[in-house]
Amino acid sequence: MRPPRLVAASVTIGTSKPRELAAFYARLLNAPLTAEEPDGGWAQIRCESGLTLNFEFERHHVRPDWPTVSGGQNPTQHLDILVDDLDSAVAWAAEGGAVPADFQPQDDVRVMFDPDGHPFCLFR
Repeated sequence: MRPPRLVAASVTIGTSKPRELAAFYARLLNAPLTAEEPDGGWAQIRCESGLTLNFEFERHHVRPDWPTVSGGQNPTQHLDILVDDLDSAVAWAAEGGAVPADFQPQDDVRVMFDPDGHPFCLFR
């Protein structure tokens, strides 16, 4: 059988604050807000790369532990964001509300947490 055309086009992130997180990532990535539900339960941005990020309300969202800990809430995914200048990207992310993780495993990567506690990586 010949495989059908399948294209990974978007990532959906569960969050306690969809509108706020969409606004954070829209600013971080200089991407437009492309959709949102009036009740605030879902929002979406579209990145320059064509990737769509969806932010969906999760009533029982728990901030993940990173690095992971036994018995903790483990992150199931994270975004990797390519940057030209790591220091200025960290400063830009922090200005928007991100915080750096205490543990930084690599010299050319910075692990950050978005305003709802999801880890993401800035890398050269």
